Order: sequence, then C-alpha cells, then structure tokens
Amino acid sequence: MKKMLLFSGSSYQDSGYLTHTREFIESFLNNHNVLNEEILFIPYAGVKLNYDDYETKVKTHLKKDNIISIHRFNHSKEAIKNAKVILTGGGNTFMLLHKLYQYNLLETLREQINLGTPFIGWSAGSNIVGKSIKTTNDMPIIMPQSLDSLNLFPYQINPHFISGKISGHNGESREDRLQEYLIVNPNDTIYALPEGSAIEVLNQQFKTLGFQKVLKITYPFEIETLESEIFHSL
Repeated sequence: MKKMLLFSGSSYQDSGYLTHTREFIESFLNNHNVLNEEILFIPYAGVKLNYDDYETKVKTHLKKDNIISIHRFNHSKEAIKNAKVILTGGGNTFMLLHKLYQYNLLETLREQINLGTPFIGWSAGSNIVGKSIKTTNDMPIIMPQSLDSLNLFPYQINPHFISGKISGHNGESREDRLQEYLIVNPNDTIYALPEGSAIEVLNQQFKTLGFQKVLKITYPFEIETLESEIFHSL
C-alpha cells in the first residue's frame, strides 16, 4: 500500500525553510505509526550543499534528530530496504534522478514504496514520484540514464507552479511550457502544485492538502482546480 506525501516546495511565502510542512509531516507519520522511527534522507538533488550540510539543515528545520542521510550507509540498497520512512529533498531533479540511476536505486526505491514504506518528498523529491521528470522546472545540468522516474503517481507533476508571467520576464510562462508538453504528449495529465500545496497518496487514491489548490491540467489546456481533502482515484 503506497503512502506518499508530496510537497510543491520547501517554503511557503515567508514561513521559512520546511516550516509549513511540519504539521503535515507529523500528522502523516503519526497516521502510519512511524512518528518516532528513524527517517532515511536522500539528499542527491542537492548541488550547492554537500550531503552532510543538507542532512543537518533538514534535521534542524524539521526539528527531528532521527533523520540520517543515505550517504552515511555502506550499502545504499540495504538502507532503502530497511528504512521505516524515506524522505527525499529538493534541489535539481536531473541530478537526483541521475544519482538514483547511477547507484541502481530507482527500482529498489519503487519496490519499497509499493510495499508500504512511507515516502515524503518536496520539489525534486516530489517530481521523481511522477511518470517522468519532463515537467520539472529545473535545468538539465546532467543527463540521467532516462527521464522516466518512479511512476508511483502515474501522471506528470509540476512543483512550484506559478500562474502568469513574472513582471519584466518576456519568456514563456509556466502555462506556456506545460501546454507545449501536452501538445507533444496529449494523452498525459499534469498535476501542477502551487507553493504551499501538497498531494497525499494512499494506495490507489490521493487527496490534495495545504494552503493552495492543486491544478489538474489536460490536453489541449484544460485546467481543473481540485478541492482540498477530496479523494481521487489514481
């Protein structure tokens, strides 16, 4: 039974790093009886932070001393197989997926989440749960073995969604980019997560959480606003 909590990003407005996620994370862990279990952290999306510093930052801001990064284990696959909870942070989605392929961890991660290990992610950590990472906002600073990702949430995810153009920006808006994706991939569905929003997956259902509404976008560019706490089928 899949149990996943997927945030758009690590911050919401001026709330500070991971502050807005704490209440949702505590509730999620408590609901699945793993509130005090050790949490395995996957920091591979981090590019500007080394893994030690990333681990410390997450532990400090989530106020949890029971978080330990996967880079501290001699055997990464065994660490995933033995994990009671898995937490994957944001950064660059291409780097995260590249590392999971490089260390041959993608299938192990998929298997364990399908077996019921609770999974929490934000930004890049949420993006890899979708069908592919083709709707990430990140630059392809490195090429993974494939753009296919975990496909545990069998649709496209677009974290950090913002509507309209930023003042002074003359390039394409987020809507423009997602519409381009749907023109090329008309049978796909995109779930756009504005900042402050999240998706919780429970087996073959999911519901939306947070302070903003999640958007469901389909071809040619039809947008449905999803109500919070309403369950939908995967």
